[in-house]
Amino acid sequence: QCGACGPGYATPLDAMKGKYCPREEIVYLPCIYRNTGIEKPDYLATVDVDPKSPHYCQVIHRLPMPNLKDELHHSGWNACSSCFGDATKRRNRLILPSLISSRIYVVDVGTDLRAPRIHKIVEPVELFWKGNVANPHTSHCLGSGEILISCLGDPSGNGKGGFILLDGETFEVKGNWENGEKVPPLGYDFWYQPRHNVLMSTEWGAPKVLADGFNLADVERGHYGRRINVWDWSTHTYIQAIDLGKGSIPLEIRFLHNPDAAEGFVGCALSSAVHRLYKTEKGDWAAEKVIEVPSKKVQGWLLPDMPGLITDILISLDDRFLYFSNWLHGDIRQYDISNTRKPKLVGQVFLGGSITKGGPVTVVEDKELQCQPEPFVIKGKRVPGGPQMIQLSLDGKRLYVSSSLYSAWDKQFYPDLVKEGSVMLQIDVDTERGGLKVNKNFIVDFGKEPDGPVLAHEIRYPGGDTTSDIWI
Repeated sequence: QCGACGPGYATPLDAMKGKYCPREEIVYLPCIYRNTGIEKPDYLATVDVDPKSPHYCQVIHRLPMPNLKDELHHSGWNACSSCFGDATKRRNRLILPSLISSRIYVVDVGTDLRAPRIHKIVEPVELFWKGNVANPHTSHCLGSGEILISCLGDPSGNGKGGFILLDGETFEVKGNWENGEKVPPLGYDFWYQPRHNVLMSTEWGAPKVLADGFNLADVERGHYGRRINVWDWSTHTYIQAIDLGKGSIPLEIRFLHNPDAAEGFVGCALSSAVHRLYKTEKGDWAAEKVIEVPSKKVQGWLLPDMPGLITDILISLDDRFLYFSNWLHGDIRQYDISNTRKPKLVGQVFLGGSITKGGPVTVVEDKELQCQPEPFVIKGKRVPGGPQMIQLSLDGKRLYVSSSLYSAWDKQFYPDLVKEGSVMLQIDVDTERGGLKVNKNFIVDFGKEPDGPVLAHEIRYPGGDTTSDIWI
């Protein structure tokens, strides 16, 4: 491709439309057995997504971890497009943090893309001793060659929004990224934008509170997040908190891919709102609510009001469309964000959820729908659960969806999902006018795995994707 270049692409548009941008042929998903009643280790699944392949929609390789109950969650790369100018770097290691055990697995995907193997294990004690952090969540590679991982808490299970740095060659824990005494009370996801000297992190909840399920009273007690935390990129210091309100729980954060852009979006789970984040004329940062999914008044559920529960969000590489999943209501939405202050809904599909017809929940008041959606059936299978993790193809034409959120919450809100296993689906995207349509020929049923039904989570492509790569 380019002898003097490193991994990834020079620009987001190169990644989307470039001559060397192949269609994805395989994807990786962490598969979780914690809370399913099956005493087996989590594993990394390699799935064939090439329509021309005889193994299309099949798991072609499984890499089991050597421990039980890790709760593999979100993954990242040792190198990505932020290292594009460095020819010494290769995207050949997948960084796989464990949300509950606090282990970090470094997986070799360079030797054989289709059959990953474990390269190194960073044990929890390394995070505890060298950083006083635990429960690692989001991993991003840095242009320096290092790997930055956000954490949810401290080794005792209390909330703490700190970070850990790994050496990009040896994968040794170097210590904390942050400087100074000031650290946010909670952590979760993050994104950075060096041209504006900023990193922003979000807040989920205190690990010991969310470990075994969700209790609304813990929101009232302040154990769940409400802030966007702003960091000075160059000094690694915590400089500002943007309060989105009690009960908002801001989860996934995405800046526009254009590295010059001084704005992004965050999806809030419990308030079911999307806020636009932007740099003010003064040079600090602010937020404005630009999308709100109204709660539905229901009977037969644990609360009288059911939020959409926005759990994942992403932006197409050309910064034109924003997508998110409503895990409880059961729909995925596509918005045209050509005007970032006024997103326009242009696509929507229902893929299950808690409000389908014939289920235990009756909707008594709905500000959006005329009637409850039909259960989602594909290839004769009624799909349990709701849409959760999403990943967009580089060209923006295919949206992949998986249905597991987090094993303890899956078990609480969708017990059938835990019994039957999760699924991966694919949605065809109209990139001209907007619009979503389910591919009826695509389903990966993780209920049919050799060791029993499993919960498959985040989706990654070997060559990088819309949520892994950051341009500097």
